[in-house]
Amino acid sequence: MGRNTRKRRSSMATKAIAASAALALGGGGLIWANFYASAHESNNNGWSQNQTKAAAAQVATISCPDVGQKLTNVPQNARQGVATELANLDKQITEAYARLASTRQAQAGDSGFVQNAIVGPLKEKRAATIDRIRIDIQRVGGQFNTSLSQLAACTTQTAAPQTNAGGGQQQNGGQQQNGGQQQNGGQQQNGGQQNNGGQQNGGQQNGGQQQGNGGQGGNGPVAADFVDITKVQGSAQLGVGANGLPANGNSGSRGSFTTKCGTNANKNHNTDNVIVAPGVANGAHHLHDYVGNQSNDAFASDQELAAATTTCQNQGDKSSYFWPVLRLQNGTQDFDQNKDGGGKEGNVGKILQASQAQIKFVGNKKGNVVAMPTALRIITGDAKAFVNGNANANVNWSCTGFENKVQLHDKYPICPQGSQVVRTTNFQSCWDGQNIDSANHRTHVAFAAADGSCANGFKAIPQLQVRLVYNVPAPKLQNGTVVNPYAVDTFPENLHKPITDHNDFINFFSQNTMNKMVNCINTGKKCQ
Repeated sequence: MGRNTRKRRSSMATKAIAASAALALGGGGLIWANFYASAHESNNNGWSQNQTKAAAAQVATISCPDVGQKLTNVPQNARQGVATELANLDKQITEAYARLASTRQAQAGDSGFVQNAIVGPLKEKRAATIDRIRIDIQRVGGQFNTSLSQLAACTTQTAAPQTNAGGGQQQNGGQQQNGGQQQNGGQQQNGGQQNNGGQQNGGQQNGGQQQGNGGQGGNGPVAADFVDITKVQGSAQLGVGANGLPANGNSGSRGSFTTKCGTNANKNHNTDNVIVAPGVANGAHHLHDYVGNQSNDAFASDQELAAATTTCQNQGDKSSYFWPVLRLQNGTQDFDQNKDGGGKEGNVGKILQASQAQIKFVGNKKGNVVAMPTALRIITGDAKAFVNGNANANVNWSCTGFENKVQLHDKYPICPQGSQVVRTTNFQSCWDGQNIDSANHRTHVAFAAADGSCANGFKAIPQLQVRLVYNVPAPKLQNGTVVNPYAVDTFPENLHKPITDHNDFINFFSQNTMNKMVNCINTGKKCQ
């Protein structure tokens, strides 16, 4: 059916969002990575020594508390209004980030510019929106937690590398990676690597090679987001804590059910998310691949989804499976270069179609599973994990031939010749037995414990496992920059970090097919 244009929608683009498109054009010091040129050097924009020093203190992105995650009790008849206001919060952050990215020279000359012109006004807008959420909830008799009003204020994250006692850079909770480079609490690393004496060249050179370490769109990825998988110490990278563990094993319900739904060869894309932003066009601010159900957009009702066509070979599976697209940032443009959620919001480059999309449901280590209810919604991972923190992150990046040795969670792998990039997701597999969704889209499902048990009286359901394989030309790391990187689409302020990968599912198996799945899994069969 081609791209999903089934319904006509109004544009949510604004001039502020459009400003982020300027990041790919260079000039004016728009790419923040270059603001770490040495103080004794000047770049080709003619910045003075003092300007360069001032720029070094500037911020990479905006971090705002996720109000939606704190809303655990919203009356059903208030949820549409609340969802609309939550989408407004996302839109406000997107606009503020675009303004942050397009005013770098003003920031260099005024230390209070970001607070006075961007973060302060953003707080005021967010406070008004949160108050509208309060009104929506109280209007129908619900209880509003007044402490949520304190979530209006946002902070900024600098690009400054944080060094440890040994002088190594840190990233992501202190796990040692790739020659001592680490990430700490999601703070940006390598944002200030020198770029050939501080020269910028608009973030591109030689047909899309990345200069300035800011990616083709200016908001990532950067060199620190990549690692040569052949150089990773595997034991340090395996496992993801309580999140995303395979629920099946050598005991309990050991069967499986595989559904073949293609790789989105018909290019069914949109920037909506009917789970978190129903009725809101461009609610995701990034592009999704859709396989299975062909009617999924922001405006789809359960009745429309149940009646839709499907790309799945088994016509009893009309479920919707969707995830952010992967792009190759090699200087090329795709169909959405000038559209919301695409180039206007920093998601640029060639969209890569997966060579394989393996969708499988498995059992539980402890015992039998029960059927999923129709229209059950599950979101796994966190599209905002870079600014939210890793509590809901669920990411596994690897390469074919390395999957049993290395799973990366905050790095994109550089795979050796003949090996392909792999994204693997294991979904939550415990259900509260009552609800097909929850106010924050998380508390009605949970991950099983390592032994397969479900807490709080939850019931074990089939665990969805999605494995996506891509042919990706290997990026190259040169002088602290990354040449021809690839990246997953993200909200603009999340800078295309690999930790933000996520996956979504809405169950629309027919009752007969769901019963077959449960029987296969509980009796140890392998079915499709």
